[in-house]
Amino acid sequence: MALAIAILFGAAGRMDIPSFWLYWAMFVTFVGGVFFIILRKDPDLMRERFRRGAGDADRVSRPVFGVMFLSHWILAGLDVGRNHWSDSVPWAAQAAGFVLLALGLAGWAWPMSVNRFFSAQVRYQPERGHRVIDRGPYAIVRHPGYVALLLLQVASPLALGSYLSAIPTAIMAVFVLLRVRLEDRFLHANLPGYAEYASRVRYRLLPGVW
Repeated sequence: MALAIAILFGAAGRMDIPSFWLYWAMFVTFVGGVFFIILRKDPDLMRERFRRGAGDADRVSRPVFGVMFLSHWILAGLDVGRNHWSDSVPWAAQAAGFVLLALGLAGWAWPMSVNRFFSAQVRYQPERGHRVIDRGPYAIVRHPGYVALLLLQVASPLALGSYLSAIPTAIMAVFVLLRVRLEDRFLHANLPGYAEYASRVRYRLLPGVW
């Protein structure tokens, strides 16, 4: 969170941008609150969220996500604060961006609250008793966390007020879709009961579509 605000305002070269402060405050409130709750409720899940090392079937997406989000913030700061290349986002669209941002952050927290195997890695976790979770959002789609991530990628450029900053988030969205396909195949092959679960919950991200 400190890095995000440093990048946004550093790239902008000024501190008097209310939308940037609201954006940062929402992330601090949601993310900090979720992590605090997880630390109290399930410290083992927090350790899994920040796990590094062997067992990850996808070592490409996470570095790409990091680079794209950093690029997104840098472009937004340069656009809105200095160069005004594409910072003509109407106030109504920007307000809608903040609403979508809140929905995306809440949608990210929901699957984490019901799935103690919610990992940053694509891996099977037998040492933690890994099993299929089919309640909450997982009764609707198989990968609800990625639904929230995609929503954040739509919301963030609008909320920050920069059309240009949507380029990195669009690239990131492509990698999210590729990761969903990879993770789904991995779970079919490695997680007991996942194939039966997938036959009941047919769609990965969007009911009736995919």
